[in-house]
Amino acid sequence: MASGADRVRSRRTGRRLALASLFEAEFGQRTATAILERHLTDGEADPEAAAVAREIVGAVVADRDHIDAEIGRLAPRYPVVGLARIDRSLLRGAIGEVLHSATTPARVAIAEWVELARSYSGESTRRLMNGVLGRLATEAGRVPPGPDRRAGDAGPPPEHPPHR
Repeated sequence: MASGADRVRSRRTGRRLALASLFEAEFGQRTATAILERHLTDGEADPEAAAVAREIVGAVVADRDHIDAEIGRLAPRYPVVGLARIDRSLLRGAIGEVLHSATTPARVAIAEWVELARSYSGESTRRLMNGVLGRLATEAGRVPPGPDRRAGDAGPPPEHPPHR
């Protein structure tokens, strides 16, 4: 049985694999699912990481139109087609996990994806994701609104738009 730290590490690896697959699919050569399976065949032997990545990529592939509509609704200043590929991939993966994961609490998924945004994009995208994901999770009933936040309040918009 894996330790708690090993499980966290596996789940993080799964999210990174999902993000890499979603991002590479943005270039249109292969589907995210095919790209993920190639990544898994080429080297990822951790079954938990593979399961997390498959769950996220599967959710995004199956529900992409709805996910994109949610991005447009929650961040109207940032149309999906105008976002940088990495930012679009980050938001899609995060929303896919927040809405569709039966095993990951929304607050954990949000924290993990916001950290990925910090690493792979920048501070403005991190703020955008935090607001969009927090509002989405609250509206979906995945987290209760905090004492200092009303339901539907995604916080102030970022000072600078995400990378384009």
